[in-house]
Amino acid sequence: MNKGELIEKLAGKVDLSKNKTAEVLNELLEIISGALKGGDDVVLTGFGRFDVRKRKAREGRNPQTGAKISIPARKVPKFKAGKTLKETVK
Repeated sequence: MNKGELIEKLAGKVDLSKNKTAEVLNELLEIISGALKGGDDVVLTGFGRFDVRKRKAREGRNPQTGAKISIPARKVPKFKAGKTLKETVK
């Protein structure tokens, strides 16, 4: 399911127009992204947890030349599924 299909399905369930539903979904995603950027975790009980993990700097290789390159440390988003979501998917 892609974003458009999700909007269409959600619009039918909550009795909103597709445009309004898309606006709500986009705002929700912005709020989650902003919270993660600010260093906060986002916990949706039963669904899952979004947080930010730090990756250490490391050494890699250029696949074309085989030359060693330095990969800098960075932050990456992480999602961990909640118990209810795990049981639903089983």
